[in-house]
Parts: sequence; structure tokens; C-alpha cells
Amino acid sequence: MTAGSSEASALRGRVFRFGNDISTDLITAGRYMHLRKNLPELAKHALEDADPAFVQRVQPGDFVVAGTNFGMGSSREHAPLVLKLNGVAAVLAKSCARIFFRNAINIGLPVLICDTDRIGAGDTLRVDLEAALITDETTGEEISIGELPPVMLRILGEGGVKPFIRRYGSFDNVAQIT
Repeated sequence: MTAGSSEASALRGRVFRFGNDISTDLITAGRYMHLRKNLPELAKHALEDADPAFVQRVQPGDFVVAGTNFGMGSSREHAPLVLKLNGVAAVLAKSCARIFFRNAINIGLPVLICDTDRIGAGDTLRVDLEAALITDETTGEEISIGELPPVMLRILGEGGVKPFIRRYGSFDNVAQIT
């Protein structure tokens, strides 16, 4: 994602709506932690305690939209991974646990902090990361999101920190990378 390439940074999909306080235990229930080394199997149980049909209905490009405190609880790095493996394009929430946010960015899953009150379950959204704008195509409403720093856009564009480091070697020359 480079400057001026907002089409490359645009995401489009349906909304799966959740409430407040969606913990990492709700995203990846502890009873399935024996599957940590088999991520495709673990992903089959993503969010099942919050929405038992989630993994059957979610499609690549869809969004998880929540209220406050998304990803709270234990620092299960598997929580954002199972969302990404299920095709979730981004998480939109009013607030998010820092460790979930960092783990998500590290694997290339955008977490966008914004007002989610008027986004409805099943709505279709277009999210432009570079323009920091969500368009609810169902209602026509536009919602601003906090701008992501250029280096974070680049990390997301590369698919996470590991691919970023493989390509650029380090963060030493961040000014030249962005």
C-alpha cells in the first residue's frame, strides 16, 4: 500500500456484529487450546461461544464489528490468527485491548478504532485504510477512523511484521520505507 493507492488499501465485506467485552476467550475458547499447533482446526471454532454459526457464515473480506474492549483478557496470539484464517478483513471496534491490537497488526489484520454504533449486522462496508474512512454501503453513512501511520499501512500491506522484515530487513530505515 503506497501513497495514493487507496484502491489497494480498500476492503469490502459484510458485517458480523458483536457487543462489548469480546475477550480472547470468546474468540478462541480455552477448551480448544490443545489445537494451537493445528491452526486450521482451531480456526473452525473462532467466536463459537459468541456466535455458533460464525465460521459457517463468514466469507473472505468480511468484518468483525464490536463495541468496547474487543480482545480483552489473556494475550492469546491465536485470537487474531483464527479471525484472519477465517477471512476476516479487519476488526472494527470502539476500543480494543493493546495486546490484541499489536498481535493483530503483527499478523497483518487491521484493527480500526471508530464509532461502531450505527453499523448494523449484515451491512456491507467499504473501508479505505489510507483515506481513514469507512463507507457503510447499506446506509450510505461515512465513518472516520484514526489514520494509521504509513509504516503500519506498509506492515499491513506486506501481510504482517514477518513479511515486512523479510522484505525490508529491519525498521532502521522507516523514513525511507514509508
